[in-house]
Amino acid sequence: MWQQLLEQVKQGNVKTLARCISLIENEYPGYQELLQLLPSTSSTKIIGITGPPGAGKSTLTDALTGELIKQNKRTGILCVDPSSPFHLGALLGDRIRMSEWYTNTNVFIRSLATRGSLGGLHPKIIEITDLMKAAPFDIIIVETVGVGQSEIEIAGLADVTVVVMVPEGGDEVQTMKAGLMEVADIFVVNKSDRPDADLFVKNLQMMKASAPDSYRDRTHYHEVPVIKTTASQKDGIVELYSAIMHQLQKHHLSDKKYWLLAEKAWQLIVSKRMSDTSKEELKAAIEVESKQGTFNLYRFVDGIKVRIN
Repeated sequence: MWQQLLEQVKQGNVKTLARCISLIENEYPGYQELLQLLPSTSSTKIIGITGPPGAGKSTLTDALTGELIKQNKRTGILCVDPSSPFHLGALLGDRIRMSEWYTNTNVFIRSLATRGSLGGLHPKIIEITDLMKAAPFDIIIVETVGVGQSEIEIAGLADVTVVVMVPEGGDEVQTMKAGLMEVADIFVVNKSDRPDADLFVKNLQMMKASAPDSYRDRTHYHEVPVIKTTASQKDGIVELYSAIMHQLQKHHLSDKKYWLLAEKAWQLIVSKRMSDTSKEELKAAIEVESKQGTFNLYRFVDGIKVRIN
């Protein structure tokens, strides 16, 4: 069964791909067999797009998709949306603003909910992207929710990480986390038709120039380009595409390969060890202890840790 499904995915059957993604999401019995059949190598590249809410990540993804299609790149898009804490489904659902591509045979779009993941990515994002790399895509775009830790997590998944910011985020430049400095391969200043865009870019360039040598040595941070875009008008998208292609070809990206695989392995090990713990069971246990008047969050968590170990 799984081998047959995988062959259909390899042939570009999008219905089968969508079905397999659902099987992985819902941990259908035996889905690990499908993952173990995946090819060990793939030429498909992953572009991560992250940044704070309101930066225009979805509009940028839409515009970038248009340029990829112009360049005859078959494109898969994973949009990670916030999820409801009650039913864990995606709050935003399928992206209406990307509706232009739903009938395009060279574009595949799937919305995923974070399902409570604090990092802003789907808990099965590694498995789903690896499955999609088996399909005949040239590029896979992963757009994150953009809630802090997602910027770090996406760097462990993507070949190129694009961090999207807006001119109004001047304070963010001054307080930007060192981790973000390490993971960004490209900075995009979107909505650059707004006032103070040039000043924002200048401050960002100054921050790059003054970055500690340890960041520059480890990540080629001093080589990270800053691209101005107005995604709603498609301005700067050609330049962004060129910057992404250039970054994909740079030698230093290959040096990250084993660290990225180690990060993936670590995430999968954590996920596997937590597989016997469900939120529904936690809620039921908490409810029982709370009604008994004995609930203490920290004693409760310690008890769970003992069971897992």
